[in-house]
Amino acid sequence: MENKIPLKDNPEASKKPKKEVIIVTGSSGLIGTSLIHKIAPQYRVVGMDNTGYPFPPKEAECVCMDITSDESMSFNFERIRYEYGNRIASVVHLAAYYDFLGKPSDLYDKITVKGTERLLKFLQDFEVEQFIFSSSMLVYKPSSPGVPITEESPLEPKWDYPKSKVTTEKVMHEKRSKIPVVMMRVAGLYSEAGDSIPVTNQIQRIYEKQISARLYPANTAHGSTYVHRDDVINSIVLAIEKRKDLPQETILNIGDDETLSYQELQDIISTEIHGKKMPIIAIPKWFAKAGAFMQNIFGKAFIKPWMIDLADDHFEMDSSKAKKLLGWKPKHGLRDTLPKMIKKLKDHPKKFYQENNLNK
Repeated sequence: MENKIPLKDNPEASKKPKKEVIIVTGSSGLIGTSLIHKIAPQYRVVGMDNTGYPFPPKEAECVCMDITSDESMSFNFERIRYEYGNRIASVVHLAAYYDFLGKPSDLYDKITVKGTERLLKFLQDFEVEQFIFSSSMLVYKPSSPGVPITEESPLEPKWDYPKSKVTTEKVMHEKRSKIPVVMMRVAGLYSEAGDSIPVTNQIQRIYEKQISARLYPANTAHGSTYVHRDDVINSIVLAIEKRKDLPQETILNIGDDETLSYQELQDIISTEIHGKKMPIIAIPKWFAKAGAFMQNIFGKAFIKPWMIDLADDHFEMDSSKAKKLLGWKPKHGLRDTLPKMIKKLKDHPKKFYQENNLNK
C-alpha cells in the first residue's frame, strides 16, 4: 500500500489535550448519530463507517472503512494510532447487517460475524479498555406473559438476523483475548419520531384503515419489549463510564419496564388516531400467509409470509441486571410515547411516512 502511515505514535498527537478516545462503528446510524452527539463534549470520538453518504455527525472524525476487508481495516487502524495514540477507552460496535426480507444472505456472516472478528483482531495491538457490542433481544427463546427473560434464559434465534448475533457473541467470547466486552441485548428501538419498523407499520395500517389492521393470526395477549433510543444511548454512556468496574464479559438486557401486548398496542394506536378502539379478528395462519403472499406479489407489503410463524412469539425482558451494574433505568415507555408519535403523524403525515420509510 502506498503512502502507508507508520505504526508508531504521532508525536504531535501526544501534545493535544488528553481526552479519552471512543470509536463508534456504524456511526451514521440512528443509535450511532445520537450517541456521538451525547459523548462528543467529553471524549474524542472516531466514527467508523462505510465510504460515502450518510456520514457520522461533525463532532466525530469520519474514518471510512470496509469491515469486510483486512487491507481497509489495517490502513484505518494505522491512521487511528497515528492520530490518537495506542489507548482506546471504548469501542462501541453498532455496525451490522439487517433486513426484513427474511431471506438468507451471506452479508450476515460477512459483515456482522466476520466483520466483528476482524475488528477484534486489529484491536489486539491497542490498549482497549472496553468493547461494547449491540446484540438483540431476538436471540432468546420466546417466553410467555408474566415470564420475564433474563440474561441466563435459553437462546433460540429463529431467523438470520438474531442467529448472526448469537454467532457473533460466541466469536467475541473466543477472540476478545484481554479486551473486556459488554454484550447488550437490546429490545425493539423506538422514539417520538417512530423509528420502529413493526410499530410504525402497525400505525400505518390503522391510520389508513387497512383490512389487515383488523386481522391477526396469533394470540393478541402476546407482545415484545421495546426501548426508547435515548434510553439505549444512556445505557451505553453508563457502560463506558463504569467500564473499569464491570466483569471481563458482561451480558445486559436493555429494555423498557413494561411490555405491551399486541392488543394493547392496537387499542392505544386506534384510540389516538380514530378516537375508538379497532377490534381485531382472529384468522388462521394459513389464511394470513396467503394474504401476505398475495400482497407482496401485487405490491411491497411490510408483512411477509415468514413473519406469520413468529407472530405468537412473546419477548418480555428483565433488565434488572443493567440497573444493578450500570445504575441505569429507562426514563421512557412505549405507552407514553405512542401519543407523541401519533401526533407527529397527524401534524405532518407525509414527513412521518418519509422518515419511517412507509409506502403510501
